[in-house]
Amino acid sequence: MQVCEASFNLRATPKMVAVITGAASGIGRGLAERFAAEGMKVVLADVEKERLVKLEADLSAKGATVLAVRTDVSKASEVEDLAAQTLDTFGAVHILCNNAGVVCSRPIWEHTLADWEWVLGVNLWGVIHGIRTFVPHMLAQGDECHIVNTASILGLVGGSGEGIYKVSKHGVVVLSETLADELAQKGANIQVHVLCPGWVRTGILASDRNRPDALQNPATETPLHQQAIGGSQNARAEMEAGLSPAEVAAQVYNAIQNGTFYIHTHPEHKAWIRERMKRILE
Repeated sequence: MQVCEASFNLRATPKMVAVITGAASGIGRGLAERFAAEGMKVVLADVEKERLVKLEADLSAKGATVLAVRTDVSKASEVEDLAAQTLDTFGAVHILCNNAGVVCSRPIWEHTLADWEWVLGVNLWGVIHGIRTFVPHMLAQGDECHIVNTASILGLVGGSGEGIYKVSKHGVVVLSETLADELAQKGANIQVHVLCPGWVRTGILASDRNRPDALQNPATETPLHQQAIGGSQNARAEMEAGLSPAEVAAQVYNAIQNGTFYIHTHPEHKAWIRERMKRILE
């Protein structure tokens, strides 16, 4: 496997259209604000309607051209509708950020089927739906395009804790690697990037607020916040000390310009990756 990296020398223009899932908060909002500031048309997709509408109004007030589409990325039909509305409104898509994500945590054998369906549905299937739906349009356009898939540093390491989340993010990494190589073999004018952030100041520890009713656990289950990463004071302190979404967005924008595939927001975490690779090779 060889992931191709090359500089596309991206030059943002008002003709460029960026689609961002999980756009209403966190890294997604940071990306939306950065792309809008660069003069792009921005399509905002998120399951949280109120925050989505507010962000649309905020960006529009600053002069940006914005389309907001409430989207549950775990549902293929809603991602297909997102693409249809994007193309009907702007006629093209040049940057796709498959960014929506959620987390919940227990010992991996204690997770319910609903836990697996929720986290994998958003974190992994959301990316799958985005690729399956948007890549054919990008190929047909022939324009320079970019796909940014949000994984995590936990998509590159092992160890205990956050089992479902890690499974989903490892899946996003290998999905991105495969997509990048297959597009390169085809000679497509599409470059792939995988974002592997460490701690960023987002609301992901409270992502249970967006959990669908159909995937809630029975009341007899131990509440997740008592076991989850979100219930850890240390985790919350780490997050509060993390990077801002704007800083991550700047790194993503630079990676797109420079043709960087793996986007490491915290270079010091490469030691964790190196240790895992060492264990594998040994």
